[in-house]
Amino acid sequence: MTHLIPSRLAPRTVASKFSDPALDALMLPFAQGQLAWPDGPVLFLRARDGAALRQFPLAQLVCEQGFRPDAELLERAGLRVVADAAADDARYPLVLVLPPRQREEARALLARAVQLVAPGGIVVAAMTNNEGAKSGEADLKQLTGIAGSLTKFHCRTFWTRPLGETVDSALLAQWSSLDAPRRIEGGRYLSRPGVFAWNRIDPASALLVECLPTDIAGHGADLGAGWGFLSLSLLERCPGITALDLYEAEARALALAKHNLGSATSSARLDFRWHDVTAGLPERYDFIVSNPPFHTQSRADRPDIGQRFITAAAAALKPGGRLWLVANRHLPYEQTLNDSFGEVRVAGERDGFKVIAATKARR
Repeated sequence: MTHLIPSRLAPRTVASKFSDPALDALMLPFAQGQLAWPDGPVLFLRARDGAALRQFPLAQLVCEQGFRPDAELLERAGLRVVADAAADDARYPLVLVLPPRQREEARALLARAVQLVAPGGIVVAAMTNNEGAKSGEADLKQLTGIAGSLTKFHCRTFWTRPLGETVDSALLAQWSSLDAPRRIEGGRYLSRPGVFAWNRIDPASALLVECLPTDIAGHGADLGAGWGFLSLSLLERCPGITALDLYEAEARALALAKHNLGSATSSARLDFRWHDVTAGLPERYDFIVSNPPFHTQSRADRPDIGQRFITAAAAALKPGGRLWLVANRHLPYEQTLNDSFGEVRVAGERDGFKVIAATKARR
């Protein structure tokens, strides 16, 4: 989808040159000896792999990560990755956390970290300054109190005292539900804080839906499906669709899409795929729709992500297959589109967005 994505949503498989200052900052108090790395198990919420992590024994590390590219990197590094760290009722002497920018989601994640720490254990968090680091530190201070903090790499790292009775239990309960799924748009859709355009219909996606012809048919895919608005609208608009695969890298969003598509009256077969689109697609399609991401939460432009969505779509489409894509008008996608498709045209423009219709050349 054409949207802001948290730093955890920037596919590191695209280009390894992108650094991870928040991870570097998170590990700094251990590297400097301000905090001790425990002998027991360590939980890492929103975990990411990187050189800074590898300074420490990792056999006991449990990584929770719902973003597919980061989860794959952790798995390839031989680290244990779980979908839900609370599932086995374990508690940890150390919980590491990289909170997201969205305030409600971040508060809920800090509350989860506190709930998963063992008595006497600590929570250590790090955020970049332009993603709400001061607010994150203030939130953890309000919840548990702060034992220490440091600033480095344009980030802020902060940690608790050994936790016990000092936790504000009422606030903990309140914050734990801040990112719970909830109804939006008059109750029609289910969404939750932290996913893209969580409380509204994205205007770019709305424009794309308006531009879609009703004769789209066959087996198709939605790349970067989010909570499912585009796919649901597509099924309502195009009765000739026989099957639709939804690709989404963020597990939280994909679960919402699965719920929202449950209300579709179409007879089309649906498949929900937790997948990194930039790594390519495993199927061949008659049509593809997409509103791809193009920058990180820190607002650094990453047009290469959208370009890789385009090349992945071109490779997966059958000859004569069509791509319908929406993007911000300024993004440099034309060369990639012209190199990948036989016919490219602008199907609509509004409010700084453009809809592109591209047809793959027939052999």
